[in-house]
Amino acid sequence: MTHKILVTLGPSSLSEDVVRKCENEGVYIFRINLSHTPLKDVLPTINKIRQWTDVPICLDSEGAQMRNQNMKAGAVVFSSGDYIKIHFDSIVGDSGNISFTPTGIARQFEVGDEVNVDFDHVSFRIHEIHDDYCLALVTHGGEVGSNKAADITRELEFDPLTEKDLGAIRIGLDNDIHHFALSFANRREDVEQMRAVCGPDANIICKIESLSGLANLEGIIDLADEILIDRGDLSRRIPIEKVPFLQRRIIAVAQAHKTPVYVATNLLESMVLRKSPTRAEVNDVVSTLLMGANGLVLAAETAIGQYPAESVAMVRRLIRESEMWTSNTSINEILKAK
Repeated sequence: MTHKILVTLGPSSLSEDVVRKCENEGVYIFRINLSHTPLKDVLPTINKIRQWTDVPICLDSEGAQMRNQNMKAGAVVFSSGDYIKIHFDSIVGDSGNISFTPTGIARQFEVGDEVNVDFDHVSFRIHEIHDDYCLALVTHGGEVGSNKAADITRELEFDPLTEKDLGAIRIGLDNDIHHFALSFANRREDVEQMRAVCGPDANIICKIESLSGLANLEGIIDLADEILIDRGDLSRRIPIEKVPFLQRRIIAVAQAHKTPVYVATNLLESMVLRKSPTRAEVNDVVSTLLMGANGLVLAAETAIGQYPAESVAMVRRLIRESEMWTSNTSINEILKAK
């Protein structure tokens, strides 16, 4: 098997030098994350990337997820024990107010719900419901930046594609984009809707990152061209110690369906700040490949990290090593090989 590398482009990597270095490592696709790309920037970003490389581009949808909206000065501190308002309409958040996207999603909140923001960094408990807002207690304080992932302790109703997603996909189709990723693919019908929007010839990557996605895995895989396991969002809904075993099971199901499967999140997280990965990360990457993953997805490492090109080069080296050796290879062969 020849393993693939999917690279997320962002502030750290949207330059000709970095893109060309990544291309030289044999990148499969460059990913534009619509959760962090304003609609007005989608076409300029596509055009910029195409000036530098012929590697295909993938538009990765926002999908059925909740995020907080813009915060005053980019980040706000919430104090444990304070009461805040969670507004149904869009506002700029401060220490006493916050709102979430999709706009109006908070209308589904109920008294007693626990809302966690930025991987449990800050938590709110819904105390009262009013006409235009919920009153919530800050149960775990801390700093919250703009546009951070959030979740709640039960399933909410989401459309599989946001209005922004639909606009971005139209731009993509008008500009010969063929790869699209469906975030938070929850059920077979979500994939059918994505296919209807993107067309029969599009390559659709369905991202498994929710309990509903796990429950409906076979139906999703039946209609997907490829799937992607997002371990980060998945770990917000299940105990983290179960993630490795769910990863193994999802890969096995994908293999049975002969559907390519990729794995994302925290592959080389330390390389966001450091030039070398940890031993644990190296082992995780290789173990993921040996489980049968068809490829790996770099996200924060290349989008906002300080060493994007080095991260891609490291993944390529680990892939090369994993493809060379078997359990029967001698220690001397491994040590002497260059």
